[in-house]
Amino acid sequence: MITVQNLTKRFSNSGGDTLAVDNLSFEVKPGEVYGLLGPNGAGKTTTLRMILGLLKPTSGDALIDGFRVSQNPDEVKRRIGYASASVGVYPWLSPKEMLSFAADLYDIEPSVAANQIRELARLLDFRTIMGQRCATLSTGQKQRVNLARALVHDPPVMLMDEPTRGLDVVGSKVIFDYIAYLRSVNKAVIVCTHRLDEAERLCDRFGLLHRGVLRETGTLDELRQKSGRDNLTDMFLDVLEKANEEVLQQRRPGSEMPVKLGSMDGSSQP
Repeated sequence: MITVQNLTKRFSNSGGDTLAVDNLSFEVKPGEVYGLLGPNGAGKTTTLRMILGLLKPTSGDALIDGFRVSQNPDEVKRRIGYASASVGVYPWLSPKEMLSFAADLYDIEPSVAANQIRELARLLDFRTIMGQRCATLSTGQKQRVNLARALVHDPPVMLMDEPTRGLDVVGSKVIFDYIAYLRSVNKAVIVCTHRLDEAERLCDRFGLLHRGVLRETGTLDELRQKSGRDNLTDMFLDVLEKANEEVLQQRRPGSEMPVKLGSMDGSSQP
């Protein structure tokens, strides 16, 4: 359902090239939740933007439901839902109006859209606020509306970027239940997060991303067997230590300096 093939992204700046994503490859099957994990600046959002077709890769490609992002970007966008804590709502529209507008953008027939919106309102429990202006909604209510917006066109693929950022325990549970629903209806899901404890509860497989490089990948049991560690936090600390040792080795006299590895906005990393 999702195939990422050797995705690479370099940003040019006054100090030279910054390698934000380095030859990244992985697959996500229908009904699977893949956690793309890493600290801020690891390249997670850059990767999602390339998969969405919003950012042109330096090299490599991605396939969504058989369509290449490089060749069929509009078909790819039709097959992806995107949810992020940073996505807002239209304050002067009601949830019903906002979701109807989103459905119209995807050329969904009005009768089909109305049925889909009613079902999403039931599923995410916001039927009682369908007629309120979004400006009057609480943070949790806005969150539910945005989750519905991402599903209104019933895409086979869902991308989620730091979905629990800034949410309390109740808001986070909504995200957990939402992801469980996506898995149950056979969606292919990528969750990007730096909250490793939550990822253990949410995801079926994991990719540990650091400075644009996919350092480790596998199920939790596979990663435990390979690393000898019980949890993702300890595994990732080992990844960071190993990566820092590699950088120090490359900086020793006589070693050739590599291309700078940096954050997704092009800033260099120490």
